[in-house]
Amino acid sequence: MIAVHVRVSGRVQGVFFRAFTQERARALGIKGWVRNIPSGGVEAVLEGERKQVGELLKAMKSGPTGAIVLGMEFSELESKGYEDFEIEY
Repeated sequence: MIAVHVRVSGRVQGVFFRAFTQERARALGIKGWVRNIPSGGVEAVLEGERKQVGELLKAMKSGPTGAIVLGMEFSELESKGYEDFEIEY
C-alpha cells in the first residue's frame, strides 16, 4: 500500500478531469480525493496498491477527452486510510 500526492497542470479544469479520476480510482480500488486548485490545475491524493496507483497515474497523464496535461508532479505520503475516493470542492 502506498500513498501519493499528485498535481496535474495544463487544461484540466472544465473537462471532467475530476470525475474521470474518480471513476478510474474507484474501478482500481484506490482511495483518496481529487480537487481543482486555484492555479488552474488539479491535485489528488491516491492510496492503494503500487500497481493500481501506477495505472491511475498513467490514466491521469492522458486525462479525459478535451484535457491537455502539460505536467505532473508527485510525491509519496504516509497513508491516512481513506475509505472511498471523493471529489472535493
